[in-house]
Amino acid sequence: MTRTSLKSRLAGGKPLLGSWLSWGFPPVAELMARSGFDFLVVDQEHGAIGVAEMHQLVQVIDLAGLPPIVRVAGNETVLIKQALDAGAEGVIVPMVNSVEEAKQAVARAHYPPKGIRGAGLARAQGYGLGFAEYQARAKETVVFVQIEHIDAVRQIDAILAVDGVDGFVVGPYDLSASLGHAGDWAHPDVKAALDIIARTVQGTKKVAGYHVVHSDAAELKARFEAGYRFVAYGDDMVFLAEKVRDELAAARKLLGAGR
Repeated sequence: MTRTSLKSRLAGGKPLLGSWLSWGFPPVAELMARSGFDFLVVDQEHGAIGVAEMHQLVQVIDLAGLPPIVRVAGNETVLIKQALDAGAEGVIVPMVNSVEEAKQAVARAHYPPKGIRGAGLARAQGYGLGFAEYQARAKETVVFVQIEHIDAVRQIDAILAVDGVDGFVVGPYDLSASLGHAGDWAHPDVKAALDIIARTVQGTKKVAGYHVVHSDAAELKARFEAGYRFVAYGDDMVFLAEKVRDELAAARKLLGAGR
């Protein structure tokens, strides 16, 4: 399927609105892919998605016409290689806390001479029949690093200056936890760290990303207005949990009113 690459769309400067998959169910991925999002992220770090499930989700997303992105479970050669060989257009690498770790993530996502990615045959390479054609597409691979630890915040400018890092995604919960105040957004240390990131969003040419996990149109609007251009909204699991909660509350209210 021919489409404008994710890398080219990001370079175009327009904000992209995507979503997140925590469950390994292809029908759910297809439903989400056909809903109008610009991209979908397959979560292998916290979601219950193994290699086989990831491969299927990437396939479904790709065939539906969206760029598949995988948040790998860690900054490891085999994990990044598996995601890209499945056909992901990019990876989100968690817990990148230093320049060296950023360089490692980039190297693992690219073939030599730029990187160290192993050259194998899988879905991305046309099941063995399209390796030569894939070489050009592979150069368009997108690498996002996650800024989710105070060590990363302290080195954020240097991390983003690494050649091959296309952008970053904020991990606010892990960031607050690294300061000893998990989920306490009002704590001065957490606010100070988030302020550094906010200034970086305004000052960097790299793409700033954020995941607005819960349905909150006001927060979504605020993230775009703050300069984030790669924003994931919601999550298959969270969308369902919110809908069940809200509909059950409404149903119980009706039952109560009728008694």
